[in-house]
Amino acid sequence: MERTSVEVIEMTKEDRIRACYQHCCLKYMEKEHMTNQSLRVRFEIEDKNYPMVSKLMKETCNSGLIKEYQPENKSKKFTSYIPYWG
Repeated sequence: MERTSVEVIEMTKEDRIRACYQHCCLKYMEKEHMTNQSLRVRFEIEDKNYPMVSKLMKETCNSGLIKEYQPENKSKKFTSYIPYWG
């Protein structure tokens, strides 16, 4: 049985983007970077559902709220994000 947080499913797209941004800000304040894995843990999403989280991170990035920490890094597996103001 797949596990995805009911709260995430019930959120609007805008709410998910805002939650992603807020998670990124919290990680940044903890001197860490947001990753696909950290967001999956936050939203209680199984590892195999990583594409859903990747899409959300891309949407949040496209909205201008977050940015890649090391954009020159070509490995998407190890991509991390920081708030736009970081």
